[in-house]
Amino acid sequence: MENVNRQIISILVNNQPGVLSRIAGLFSRRGYNIDGLTVCATEDERYSRMTITVTATPNTIRQIVAQLEKQEDVVKVMGFDGKEVAFRELLLIKIAVDGATRSQIVDLCALFGAKAIDVNPDNMMLELTGSTDKVDNFVKTLSSYEILEIARTGGAALERGGTIMAKTI
Repeated sequence: MENVNRQIISILVNNQPGVLSRIAGLFSRRGYNIDGLTVCATEDERYSRMTITVTATPNTIRQIVAQLEKQEDVVKVMGFDGKEVAFRELLLIKIAVDGATRSQIVDLCALFGAKAIDVNPDNMMLELTGSTDKVDNFVKTLSSYEILEIARTGGAALERGGTIMAKTI
């Protein structure tokens, strides 16, 4: 039995309406689950970058990449398996606070490198950017407090060093 791994796939696509829907549809039609998805403009207005995080066997990941490469609007697909990658997620989390817990939350923010971006008498909104593990650990640490809301992005990833995806087309 093959191991299941978390894989980051970066896709350069034509910046056209409907591309996101077609790529997401490819995953759903084949029964692949998307753990995280981020889409953004690139330095070249002709293209958008999709960063998709999946958990699957190496064979399934190869199938996903092969299917993505066949898509009309896909310009380039890069799997980051084994490469040096800068990968970050963004977390916004709203916590109920009172006078006694506010300073504890501020101390946890300092420990994790989070920022308070909205402070009210009965709650605080915090922002944290980091690896999936860091974000998971921060949420787990805060779980002993009353979490009111969470919003979390998919990740954004770029290969470290001199490789530039658009220049490898």
